[in-house]
Amino acid sequence: MRERRRVGAYGMLRDGRGRVLLARGSETCPYPGVWQLPGGGVEHAEHPVRAAQREFARETGLAVTVGAIRAAVADVATYPDDDVAVHTDRLIFDVEATGGDLRPEPAGGIAELGWFGPDEAAAVPLMPFTAELLGLPVSPLPAGLPRALPPDPAPHPDRRLRFGAYGLVTDPGGRFLLTQIADGYPGAGRWHLPGGGTDHGEQPTTGLLRELVEEGGQLGRVVELLGVDNLHNPAALGPEGRPLDWHGVRVIYRVLVDVPTDAVVTESAGGSTARAGWFTRSETADLPLTGIAASAIGQAGG
Repeated sequence: MRERRRVGAYGMLRDGRGRVLLARGSETCPYPGVWQLPGGGVEHAEHPVRAAQREFARETGLAVTVGAIRAAVADVATYPDDDVAVHTDRLIFDVEATGGDLRPEPAGGIAELGWFGPDEAAAVPLMPFTAELLGLPVSPLPAGLPRALPPDPAPHPDRRLRFGAYGLVTDPGGRFLLTQIADGYPGAGRWHLPGGGTDHGEQPTTGLLRELVEEGGQLGRVVELLGVDNLHNPAALGPEGRPLDWHGVRVIYRVLVDVPTDAVVTESAGGSTARAGWFTRSETADLPLTGIAASAIGQAGG
């Protein structure tokens, strides 16, 4: 079965009574009759925050401002008729309405909108990620779903989408774990946050903790989700030696290593990491850092 990746951005909007706005899919969408948080696919080179605004407005008629990222989860849907398994990384943001008139999507992808408290939401079919975000039991979808394969988010042969999970990793003494990018890779010689691309079917936190072992030899625990980073390089050098239109979406977590050990790169890291090390905040000031590492360290309290 062919594997496909996509990234979706969604908004959680509450009314004055604490109810959450949900959208029910029409017969033309992949999950007809199922309710979920408004949102949809991130377009190539688009920042997930912008995608959440665009998709929320398209499906509900409301303009929103996007606040903090609430969760990042992944799921896989299989489409036997097309011999495709679609892995979707879903980013959920808190949003606030700033204007517009509430109405279902004019093109017909959304059949109905509604405000739901916990009891009302528990009584309707929910997309698993929506049930999880609402703190409700995750139930199987109705038989026969999904019905339609979502469009390929990157149909161009030279476009690449990569979803990754990275960690601002510290020990109890406040040191930061950083990894140095190996020669032959973009950013070679710079010190980076531990992490990397997630595998098909892998949750972001699972992928991050796997990478932490591979790149630094550490066992950590995820403390909180800090944010999302977007990277677009329209002329990245691909493995074949020709430019690729590269789009990377990266979620960043705070990770604590309770019992730190000497940082060691294992063979399973795949060659992209030259070495790893623990550094105090003052020591990081003298290191050549990647942008995402400098930003995360700069925003960390200390």
